Amino acid sequence: MAKVLRPIGHQERLSIVDHLDELRSRMVICLAGLLVAFGFCFWQNNALLSVLNRALPHVSTVSGGQHGLASVRNRSVKERDYLLQTAKAFDRLAAAPGTSAQAQAAYTQAGASLTGAANTLPQTPTAQEKPITIGVGEPFTTTLTVAAYFALLFSLPLLIYQAYAFVIPALNPDERRVALPVMAIAPLLFIAGVVFAYFVVLPPAIHFLQGYNASHFDILVQAKAYYTFEIFTMLGIGLMFQLPLGLLALHRIGVINGDTLTKHWRYAVVIIAVIAAALPGADPVSTGLEMVPLVVLYLASIVMLKIADRRAAAREAADVDSPFGGGLDPT
Repeated sequence: MAKVLRPIGHQERLSIVDHLDELRSRMVICLAGLLVAFGFCFWQNNALLSVLNRALPHVSTVSGGQHGLASVRNRSVKERDYLLQTAKAFDRLAAAPGTSAQAQAAYTQAGASLTGAANTLPQTPTAQEKPITIGVGEPFTTTLTVAAYFALLFSLPLLIYQAYAFVIPALNPDERRVALPVMAIAPLLFIAGVVFAYFVVLPPAIHFLQGYNASHFDILVQAKAYYTFEIFTMLGIGLMFQLPLGLLALHRIGVINGDTLTKHWRYAVVIIAVIAAALPGADPVSTGLEMVPLVVLYLASIVMLKIADRRAAAREAADVDSPFGGGLDPT
């Protein structure tokens, strides 16, 4: 077991049985990591659910119309303000010159009664902060699902390392120098995509989707659908942030170069728009917000491949200038 916990050397020779044994050991390690992460996430499920619920206050109060629970609360606030204004009017009548003692007592009593009635109503509208569940076991199963997705997210570095350690023996030293930075950057790009989706895409997207034609609906957010939408949006955008690495891989195998990306940028924008529309929440707000970073990453990929092309051309020129260029063996 100690032998398979480290990457196998490029010069080492293993049989098929040894490779299968190494693969099994690494899968066991990945499963153990997932189980530990799942246990931690299930233990902290309240904090994770609170993180996912943070976007809900932005959609519970819909501007331009009153509906459902928000309508009742907003109406209560208006009634409270009206009662307080009426109470102040009675107080002014009681303090007006020439008012008899009997009328003053009646006005004062009416003002006090209205003030007491106003204080029983809510002072400010409270936003809906929790989604609803409609099944008997849905709170438990939804919590398990959320914990499983977060466990996968948290254990991603371990999974990537185990995959790298299993594949690295097949790579020569030059390929390994390229693979190592790629494997290090991939989780960072994924986390950047998840963070971008959570802070930039989800709040306006949920606000738009929940608030569209809100005056015609009593909007209640179901927990399972809401969490699925959030999680799959974050996962989708996290994967789409791997775009530079995918283009770099195509460049390494000779399919594309920097000039290819520059020449066909219009087609690339259309493809990016289609991919963004295919992600959860195919509305104009979320689609536009998802397209912006993908276009930026595409432009960054053009710069990256242009630099790679220059370096490749410089290496080829150096080989030509070498006295042993043209593939001749100096020995």
